[in-house]
Amino acid sequence: MELHQLSWTREPKSYVISENRILITTAPHTDLWQRTYYHFRNDNAPVLQLETDEKYFSFVVKTSFADSHRRFDQCGIAVYLDAENWLKASVEYENGDFQHLGSVVTNLGYSDWATTEISAAVKTMWYRLSRREDDYCIECSEDGVRFRQMRVCHLHKGNGTIRFGVYACSPEESSFTAVFTDFAVT
Repeated sequence: MELHQLSWTREPKSYVISENRILITTAPHTDLWQRTYYHFRNDNAPVLQLETDEKYFSFVVKTSFADSHRRFDQCGIAVYLDAENWLKASVEYENGDFQHLGSVVTNLGYSDWATTEISAAVKTMWYRLSRREDDYCIECSEDGVRFRQMRVCHLHKGNGTIRFGVYACSPEESSFTAVFTDFAVT
């Protein structure tokens, strides 16, 4: 994967892109969420993506978030089509004991969140996003070798040209630096 082919949806104030690593420093009060349950709408997180019309592929990336420290700090993968149609998967900091490994799928302006608690000692996570036309599979791995399924989902508007990549955000009064490495598209 050529990192110079990526483009921003909302460029962050602070980031570094090198040959094989991306660092994104989050700004406070940035997030992706639409309507459901909490009733608020947030659509201001930076997302760095590659555009493709390929119907069958997998994207793998390693995320490191040792610097996350405030509730809801998060970084991971995303397919961001527009404000009302996207998906994301990430580890979201909760407290010193646990954090949430989860995914959000937003179709037609409504988000859902599937999550499980994991230890706060986990500071890296690999993701594999696989596309099969307008259906997607999200998997995670703590070692980059053994992946386990997080979710299979459908994006109502995810059948044509899409954009996919990485994101990081801090929904509360916080900031941290997320690190992305080991990119592959297969």
